[in-house]
Amino acid sequence: MRSLLLLALLLCAMPLSAATDAQIERIEALRLSGDYRAALELGRAELAAAADEPGLLQLVGEIELETGDLDAAELSFRRAIETTGDAALRSRLTLSQVHLQRGETRAAEDLWRQIREVYRARGGGLSAQELQAVADATRYLGKSDPQLFKQAVRIFDEALRRDPGNLEAGIALGELLLEKYNNEEALQTFRQVLSRDERDPRALLGLARSQHFDYSSEAVTSTLKALSINPNLVPARVLLARLFLELEQYADARREVELALQVNPRSLEALAVLAVIHRLQHDRQGFETVEARVLELNPGYAELYTLLAEMAGQNRLYREAAEFAGQAVLLDPQMWQGYGLLGMNQLRLGRMQAGRENLQRSFAGDPYNVWIGNTLRLLDSLDDYVEIDQGGFRVVMHNDENALLEEYIHDLAQQAYRFFAARYRYQPQQPIRVELYPDHADFSVRSVGLAGVGLLGVAFGPVVAMDSPAARERGSFNWGSTLWHELAHVFHLQMTDNRVPRWFSEGLAVYEERLARPGWGGDVDPGFLLAYLEGRLLPVSLLNNGFVRPSYPEQVIHSYFQASLVFEFIEERWGFDTIREILVSFRDSDSPQTALLDGLQLDSDALDAEFDAYLQKKYAVALLSLSDRDKANGRVGPTPDTALPDKYFDQLKVGTRLLEQGDLELAEPFLIRAQQLFPEYAGADSSYWLLATLYLKQQRQAEAEAQLAGMTAINAEHYEAQLQLARLRAERGDHAGAAAALEAAIFIYPYDIDVHRNLAEQLARGERWQRVAREWRAVLALNPVDRAEAHYRLAEAYARAGNRSSAREQILYALEIAPNYYQAQELLLALRGAAAAGTEVQ
Repeated sequence: MRSLLLLALLLCAMPLSAATDAQIERIEALRLSGDYRAALELGRAELAAAADEPGLLQLVGEIELETGDLDAAELSFRRAIETTGDAALRSRLTLSQVHLQRGETRAAEDLWRQIREVYRARGGGLSAQELQAVADATRYLGKSDPQLFKQAVRIFDEALRRDPGNLEAGIALGELLLEKYNNEEALQTFRQVLSRDERDPRALLGLARSQHFDYSSEAVTSTLKALSINPNLVPARVLLARLFLELEQYADARREVELALQVNPRSLEALAVLAVIHRLQHDRQGFETVEARVLELNPGYAELYTLLAEMAGQNRLYREAAEFAGQAVLLDPQMWQGYGLLGMNQLRLGRMQAGRENLQRSFAGDPYNVWIGNTLRLLDSLDDYVEIDQGGFRVVMHNDENALLEEYIHDLAQQAYRFFAARYRYQPQQPIRVELYPDHADFSVRSVGLAGVGLLGVAFGPVVAMDSPAARERGSFNWGSTLWHELAHVFHLQMTDNRVPRWFSEGLAVYEERLARPGWGGDVDPGFLLAYLEGRLLPVSLLNNGFVRPSYPEQVIHSYFQASLVFEFIEERWGFDTIREILVSFRDSDSPQTALLDGLQLDSDALDAEFDAYLQKKYAVALLSLSDRDKANGRVGPTPDTALPDKYFDQLKVGTRLLEQGDLELAEPFLIRAQQLFPEYAGADSSYWLLATLYLKQQRQAEAEAQLAGMTAINAEHYEAQLQLARLRAERGDHAGAAAALEAAIFIYPYDIDVHRNLAEQLARGERWQRVAREWRAVLALNPVDRAEAHYRLAEAYARAGNRSSAREQILYALEIAPNYYQAQELLLALRGAAAAGTEVQ
């Protein structure tokens, strides 16, 4: 009888259990789609019928946690723990999340330790889901003991071996790897999860975060895909808001935050981003209101200030970033990211010792941070650098380059300062720290903490860092133009309190390069105009996207040049005072776009349209010659009377082929026509260089010189063109012109000793003795074979410049090397005679 009763009870219970399992799947599906209200209604209805179902309690609690109902979530998790005891590891973990949201750190840590005690006691007897909870608890405890992160990875791996279909474990592992800067494996992990379920919004969000780590524009696509599946996924809304903030699109960022807060009004992440928006838009009252709300919800939420520091740094507000990071570490002395942000921003402000100390604190607590580790190694290497203070600049160079580059750097920096101070009617804080790195990897680390960045220079306001000429291959980098560009940024940043849109500052700096020297600042190329014809260039209103989130490989370069054209257009139309006034207005404006449009008295559509018309007019002939360029392919012939369409590439292709074949006379008209169709392009494969080559082969020196002069006036970075131009000018007695070309070559590559010798000779013909002396000092810095002769030539230049003591010193150096150096002996006697007679050396 008793056994029959038990059987009856079992049979009655089976349908309820099966129904609950089915409903749990349905609730989970509703949750993943973002229909949290329906999921909770169904879950709570099921709990009324099966109040002690731990899986159901856990699921309902997680949804309550995601929507910000912390009290209800805590109750659900505690009921689940009471039901299953030590087996409720996942419930203990999620209960710890409730405590974390409230700032109850000790209660959360107690739960993590309880989870690990169960792991130690039961070890291999845990399920995959339980192992995941252990791994997560271990991950959280790693904040105090970074070695635990490695253990967490091993436990995640164990959980996935037991159940490869455990998507949550895979996502959590990917998040841990990303958190510890191992993005290569994190990316692979998220993709493995998506190979099992390509529509899992949490995995898509992890993928987006991983892509954002690599500065990929695909981060936006992945985030939007996650939101298309679950439009109420709060972390995805928060990430999208941050992506908009990086583009300085504050209205779009605010919209995403508001959508997130509609789902979870207690979301600390969303509220922190809202605080950032208020701060960046100068809304102090709004910022303080949100700040107070965050700290009311969680008095220890230091992440608010690390996010403020991070986003302030990304928006070039380095002083504010350092202040916020300082608040973070005061609130949480174990906020290792806060120490890192504090140290990095102190370095950007030139506070080198304080920056180093805070980076050391950060790295001691989080030795996985690749940015901090790289930067500390770089700081250690600065023992091999020298600092020179002169004329308001503190120039930091490697010991091996100081003797050669010091004078050129200081001279050009002071020229730039005088020019910009007059042009902008502003004098920035001095000294301005200028750092030059002979290893591009070191410069990359200084700029963003990672090697391999494609920048040439970076300005933080009072500090400039850049590649030295040694960091790049000869002919690929104009260090003079780059220094001028970065010093322009110093003025833009300081006069706006660093509140200048990225595209505005970059475009204006490139434009200033072009005004500084002929051929500086880049030039138009076929790829740029083809991108325009194909509709890939962005309108002015969206130009920031081209710098921050490019959609094709060349877009950053194209955006630099396009932005510079915007300022060429503005100065021609409104004058430079308007540009300067707009810059000043950025300092206090809550909307950079509004400040720009108010200054121009245009709306956004009108600015886009008028600039488009300007660009079309400026390059009208070239655009016509590049349109539909493929239609004529295969229809060109080798004879001069071939009927060719007026297409640049076709004319250039035939001319180049004939030149290569040695048919110079036949090649010339094609190359001339190519130049007529696109005279603005002067790259290495342009008609200018090809015609100069052709004319040199024909001994037509004047025509070759004209082509080289035209080329370098547009493109000053072609090293061989500058040297050829100097030679041709010198041959016809234009020593000043030859010197100008050689000086331009030194801004590309200063390590050729013969260029300095030649320049000294050309300058001597014009009796510019101070400059002659500089070139012989450069020769000595490059360690010539005949050092005695170099010392003698330098002594001669000093003597002609009236610097007798320096001349005498150099003669003695020459005679120490070569005691019988007759000319040096003669010059020494002449110096003594001139000194006795009170005359100058002739």
